[in-house]
Amino acid sequence: MSNLFSVFTLRGVNLRNRIAMSPMCMYSAAEDGVATDFHLAHLAARAVGGVGLVITEATAVEARARISVNDLGLWNDAQVEPLARIVRLCKAHGAAVCTQLAHAGRKAWTPTKGRGPFPAVAPSAIPFDADWTTPHELAVAELDGIVAAYRAATRRALAAGFDAVEVHAAHGYFLHQFLSPLSNRRADEYGGSLANRARLLLRVAEAIRAELPDTTPLLVRLSCTDWVDGGLTVNDQVEVARWLKARGVDMVDCSSGGSTPQVPSVGPGYQVPFAEKIRREAGIATMSVGLITTPEMAEEIVRNGRADVVAMGRELLRNPYWPLQAARTLGDDFAWPKQYQRAKPTV
Repeated sequence: MSNLFSVFTLRGVNLRNRIAMSPMCMYSAAEDGVATDFHLAHLAARAVGGVGLVITEATAVEARARISVNDLGLWNDAQVEPLARIVRLCKAHGAAVCTQLAHAGRKAWTPTKGRGPFPAVAPSAIPFDADWTTPHELAVAELDGIVAAYRAATRRALAAGFDAVEVHAAHGYFLHQFLSPLSNRRADEYGGSLANRARLLLRVAEAIRAELPDTTPLLVRLSCTDWVDGGLTVNDQVEVARWLKARGVDMVDCSSGGSTPQVPSVGPGYQVPFAEKIRREAGIATMSVGLITTPEMAEEIVRNGRADVVAMGRELLRNPYWPLQAARTLGDDFAWPKQYQRAKPTV
């Protein structure tokens, strides 16, 4: 058996392989944040296709926290059952399912550059770019409500049956905005040093961990560099990963960028070194993402201990059945869904 198709265990959850579906916004929820039939078909197809861990798109913990008005939400109880229906179907086809809890902060209402039905909020009154709206700078007292929103969304995620929870602290969104000196210019206990800038993320991690059973994994997605001088570096995030591990986080999902509109030069596997370094130096399991497209590349990453799990985005949009085909390429007799057995190649 290849390493890619070996079982991986996080707390009480066994992933049938090391392949994850990366969280990707679909902008297809109802305007009240409720999942639709599209989400059912979209996510279940990847479970049928053999993905080990299906991660939902960024799911807002507050109505004002959405990237767009058509993002998923878990800020009220009416949003639970439509997600539960999806979770049940994905699990029935062998996948573990993780929700990604998110807050967009100053990047809320991205299509309209922060101008939406609610004011955008942030650690500091600094717009994302020159033509974006200036967000409301949150007072310390207001942060308690946001931590409580993450806690309440976690309870709803458990009610929906999710196997794991991921905190979105990457791509220039709210918790990343606190982490990055490019967007956090506060002079109180939430600004200045890396430890202060990480304070809110650590509070959120502690609050969520307190709600989760011991058997339920907690993941955090980090941008491991801002790709900008004066921004976050991978060395900063190694330290943050250590602090997260001490608070019961089980895996870091290693991405990058998003604090500024600048886009780095990219290529196949360009973010793998981040996952490798954090895994080695922070002693925590990692997930790698970023233009991983071939079975051979995914296998090499896992076999050589560069990451524990590989996550795919666009490749799984192109081909929901990528894992079934990758297993054949790597010589694994991975079980196909019984409904599709008649199509499984015999040689």
